[in-house]
Amino acid sequence: MTVDSVSLDQIQQTLSEMQSAAQPTTTGSSVGAGDDAFATSLAQATSDLSATGGLSGDSLSGDDLFSEALDGSEDPLGAADGLTSSGGADGDLNLMAMLLSAQDGTGATGISGGDDLSGSDGVSGQDVVNEASQFEGTPYVWGGTSPQGFDCSGFTQYVFGQLGVQLPRTSEEQATVGTPVDSLADASPGDLVFFAGSDGSASSPGHVGIYLGNGEMIDAPHTGTSVQVQAVSSAGPVVAIRQVLPAGSSTGSTGDTVMGNVTVPGQYAGTIVAAAANNGIPAALLAALVSHESGFDPTAVSSAGAEGIAQFMPGTAAGMGIDPDDPTEAINAAAKLLGSYTAQFGSYSDALAAYDAGSSAVERYGGVPPYAETQAYVPAVLSLAGLSATPETLT
Repeated sequence: MTVDSVSLDQIQQTLSEMQSAAQPTTTGSSVGAGDDAFATSLAQATSDLSATGGLSGDSLSGDDLFSEALDGSEDPLGAADGLTSSGGADGDLNLMAMLLSAQDGTGATGISGGDDLSGSDGVSGQDVVNEASQFEGTPYVWGGTSPQGFDCSGFTQYVFGQLGVQLPRTSEEQATVGTPVDSLADASPGDLVFFAGSDGSASSPGHVGIYLGNGEMIDAPHTGTSVQVQAVSSAGPVVAIRQVLPAGSSTGSTGDTVMGNVTVPGQYAGTIVAAAANNGIPAALLAALVSHESGFDPTAVSSAGAEGIAQFMPGTAAGMGIDPDDPTEAINAAAKLLGSYTAQFGSYSDALAAYDAGSSAVERYGGVPPYAETQAYVPAVLSLAGLSATPETLT
């Protein structure tokens, strides 16, 4: 193959052949003939790539790429090699980097199709949500498959991989695993949601995110952004939804999730995680507040007339434009208030005091006011959250 004849399409075709060759053998082993075929195809791919001139002047050759990949390097190219998302040789090499970074050093390629969901037993949808949420803020990197930087499918593959669930590398391939879900209304936390994207279609999705519940997802959107929580609708029409985990595992065996020292009912866990992330506060703190306020009872009404799962007074709820009896609206409103108070006062203690007694009282007394109820409320909620009862200034 000459330099002039090398193209992205040809390299993609070679990589496609690599994927087919890397499928598990009929014995179910990930080591053996499949790996030999993978090595052969990888050698061809790197030979093709070497014809493009290597890493745009870098001394690392196609043969070096092949050797490092087989040596089990977790990321044989890496960000330091100056890979870009531009076209031409750099674009081709980025495509190769995505495949090479899947080689995890165990001899398994990390590339599988169909319904290969090995390791999914015992993993809940909330486990997926919790794992994904810790990477919020990680920069988007085209071809990225690690906490140093993710693209959309690199992010989903890594999150599930951390829980022992193997996913294919691309969004198009990931849209073939598991079972289809009819609509967003039927989706569960931990499901994958797919979008056409700028380079895809309904039959070949170009973008993927992880569903959190209540119409929200976490994803690595595009260059210039970072892993973030956003409304599913903001990414455009959903073209596919796949339940990757076995049916009945979306919230675990009990349906509950532990946050801090609070056991959160499964139906509220995704909302709390997303609302907390959107407002810059720990999910455990928000869970503790809701637990203390109502015990997660959306029909609760206090003697003072506070209503719903987050115990809003009718006037406050009206001012915020929410229905206090709607758990989703109330949890998001509570997170918004708690987040704004945290930013205003610089400590979780004062933020909780403002939630309980009002921000003016905290301003007047320069901290937690000397009200018996508030003095008891603040340490109780912090204890439930697993945080210190001592006010902690945020940095």
